[in-house]
Amino acid sequence: MVIDITPHNTGANNMTTSPKIALITGGSRGLGRNTVLHLAKNGIDTVLTYRTSKEEAAQVVAEVEALGARAVALQLDTADTSGFPAFTDALKTVLQQTWQRDSFDFLVNNAGTGIHKPFAETTETDFDQLMNVHVKGVFFLTQQLLPLIADGGRILNVSSGLARFSLPGYAAYATMKGAIEVLTRYLAKELGPRHIAVNTLAPGAIETDFGGGAVRDNPEINKVVASMTAMGRAGLPDDIGGAITALLSGNTGWMTGQRIEVSGGQNL
Repeated sequence: MVIDITPHNTGANNMTTSPKIALITGGSRGLGRNTVLHLAKNGIDTVLTYRTSKEEAAQVVAEVEALGARAVALQLDTADTSGFPAFTDALKTVLQQTWQRDSFDFLVNNAGTGIHKPFAETTETDFDQLMNVHVKGVFFLTQQLLPLIADGGRILNVSSGLARFSLPGYAAYATMKGAIEVLTRYLAKELGPRHIAVNTLAPGAIETDFGGGAVRDNPEINKVVASMTAMGRAGLPDDIGGAITALLSGNTGWMTGQRIEVSGGQNL
């Protein structure tokens, strides 16, 4: 089911020059929400997706409009590939009705879930759920959306510092992110002729509700993270939203197939 939360802003973006448009999966909360707001502050409009939190998505749209930008929220379960064609049709309609365009500029594959379980206790169901969201969903959603991504655009796949360094309990999650980093390089190679830059952004430990909010809410865990980080603290959502915005809005079109870690120097 695709639910459209339409924007009401008719202000600053009704200009002859169309703004850049980003599609952020999982944009209603956490790092996705922070990224949407950072993009808005830099004049980039957004289509953000949410899985179940329609009210949270509507609030993000309102915040974007208050910043003078434009956003539309669409429902999408990135683990359910059967819903991708209907989502794509809804996206085409939104692009035409809201921006009078048939393409968008930036795709950020951000949506995801986490798990913290020892390798020996991870079930096949756990593994499949992570695979569907972090690998299969990213692979086939990106494939589905390729015709709508403008030539010269950018794709950013969100990975994790855990694909580089190892912490007990994250074997399954990190395996998925490792796969995404390989996929990024292949996409960069195949989409090079269209001048679409494809990169990976890998956050370190960030103070969000991810994983039950452990880094944010548990002082001991936060202290441990700070002790193993060169910058001396755990990451904040603004660290990631700002980095993603810089990669999309800056002069980085010649950089492709790269892994950019934003961790404050964790586990160097």
